[in-house]
Amino acid sequence: KVGQHVWERCDTARTLLRRGCPSDHLEDPRGSTVLLKNRKITLQPKEQRRQRQLRQVTQLQPQSVLLHLRPGEPQTFEVKFKRVEDYPIDLYYLMDLSFSMEDDLPNVKKLGADLMEEMRNMTSDFRMGFGAFVDKTVMPYISTAKDMLRNPCKRTEPFPCIPPFTYHHVLSLTANGSLFSELVGRQRISGNLDLPEGGLDALMQAAVCEEQIGWRNVTRLLVFSTDADFHFAGDGKLGGIVLPNDGKCHLHKNVYTKGNSQDYPSVGHIAETLRQKNIQIIFAVTEEVTHLYEGLRSIFPKCAVGMLSNNSHNILQIIVEAYNALTSEVVMENSKLPPGYRISYTSRCKDHEPRRGEQGRKCSNISIGDEVSFNVSITAPPCATASQRPPRVVIKPQGYSEEVEVLLSPICECSCQKDVVPHSPSCSHGNGTLECGTCRCKEGRVGTLCECDRAESSAAVESYLCRHNNVSEVCSGRGECVCGKCVCRKKHSHAYYGKFCECSDFSCDQYKGLQCGGNTLVFLRINRFVQAEGTVTVAPAFVMTASKARLVSFALPAPACAPCTGLHRCMEVDAEGCRVYFLLRTGQKEDSVHVHVALERECPSDPNVILITAVLSASVVVLLGVVLLLLWKLLTSIHDRREFAHFQRELEQRRWNRRDNPIYKSAITTTVNPKYKEQ
Repeated sequence: KVGQHVWERCDTARTLLRRGCPSDHLEDPRGSTVLLKNRKITLQPKEQRRQRQLRQVTQLQPQSVLLHLRPGEPQTFEVKFKRVEDYPIDLYYLMDLSFSMEDDLPNVKKLGADLMEEMRNMTSDFRMGFGAFVDKTVMPYISTAKDMLRNPCKRTEPFPCIPPFTYHHVLSLTANGSLFSELVGRQRISGNLDLPEGGLDALMQAAVCEEQIGWRNVTRLLVFSTDADFHFAGDGKLGGIVLPNDGKCHLHKNVYTKGNSQDYPSVGHIAETLRQKNIQIIFAVTEEVTHLYEGLRSIFPKCAVGMLSNNSHNILQIIVEAYNALTSEVVMENSKLPPGYRISYTSRCKDHEPRRGEQGRKCSNISIGDEVSFNVSITAPPCATASQRPPRVVIKPQGYSEEVEVLLSPICECSCQKDVVPHSPSCSHGNGTLECGTCRCKEGRVGTLCECDRAESSAAVESYLCRHNNVSEVCSGRGECVCGKCVCRKKHSHAYYGKFCECSDFSCDQYKGLQCGGNTLVFLRINRFVQAEGTVTVAPAFVMTASKARLVSFALPAPACAPCTGLHRCMEVDAEGCRVYFLLRTGQKEDSVHVHVALERECPSDPNVILITAVLSASVVVLLGVVLLLLWKLLTSIHDRREFAHFQRELEQRRWNRRDNPIYKSAITTTVNPKYKEQ
């Protein structure tokens, strides 16, 4: 309506209905969840899956979700995870082949058949591969002497060492355990100079060269076996290598080709790569460096550390125990959220107790066949510029390839915006577009209903029409002048009204939170001189009694009190802001009311002049002190700058000459042998 703001239409549904808005005209869109892809978790045992030839195994449900999000309103959906029996496993064994690992190699050669036999108890689909590393083949990591490059161990018995290398991919992932034992059996030890090895170079290539390694979208395990420290980003400068590691695959004929031209990767780079590739790493290391690799557990996404014996005879036990530890814990993670979006998790693990916060992301001690669930809540920010494609978030358990794709569709428009009426007659005969019950005016038209021409109206004219008189403010300072009419403001549950917004209900007292106790009353103003101990008729319907003379000025409720019987104690506020208490009693006549006014008023106390003066004086003193301190600082800075400039000028004018230096001594010394004779 004219005189109303557009924002006045926005409130809770209950309030709008109470104001009289028809329910079919309300726009109150709610969020919703749509399951786009919801393949159920695999429930059949492995024997039935073999009979039905079910190769695809599902541990995570759902797979794709579309969320319609109202800004500020969280939308929640459930994600289920079940550790399925007989889930496929890929394991890649990455071994340090420096000279100190010579006694470990024989046990690794026997690992293929033993590990295949052990993993059959967990899965029927198991594959394993093998790779080896030493270090970069430049100084100071290795000796570049020709004989040392050929045989870095300087021995011939029982066999010479092979030339050093950075990383060599030996065997792609295979289900043939005999082939693993055969190819690993052919490996020989190499050597280098410094103690740390180039393991991070090999780890990066084993993770990113998915096609060469043969990684599948199944459980990916990488066993990293060494007895030494590792080089990391920045160490390459020792060998003159400054180009950062690009995190790409550089294998040619199964050999890493960028070892001498790219620096080592950083620990954070490796951790992020393992997270993206869904690789769970098992560090099988000796006791001397266990503490170092334990520190990586807080950085790497899914990581286990096992203490390797001196000759690696316990490597099989380490792999089995680490696999059980890694797969018994599920930790949910998500990709980066769009700006302003928020996400939270609530987990229900085996004990069915809800956990929130960071604990809501994980469940531990999960056995094969156990199912857990996570309630994921996503909240959208206030609407901004709509993007062409809906934002996308990926949720998945750490170390697993399965994921939940979440498409985010914010609700930023009302359904009524689709039914716009251009040139609507409701907007001053077609001067605007009717959209969701309000007018969007054409260029040059203003007003709630586009009723004003911007060119014809001016600020001066509108200002004149919206003033009560020449000295008053526009709309009494309580509204805006639109098309020569005042549009009054609202303040919470109170409002200004009147032609010039000169009236308000702010001054009316409330009873139980309601203006005038919820009743509409008419007030009469009494401003009479009350005689002592006399009864004065103020109006035909009122009689006032006082003990002595005084001036009384306050409002009384009109004939609405006349039918009341008995004595009533009342309170009003006079023109000076003081509270006046009085008694109302119905007179003998039908329209007669007696008012007994108390002599003493309750007025607000005067301000404490002494305290105010003291506070102001102290503030002035503090302010003056701060100003003087800043002034001193400014003068000191100016003086210091001048002195420094003077010093620089003198420094530039000074010229050094060795002939002028009194303490200069030549670096050339001439000695003459007195016994020397020319021949």
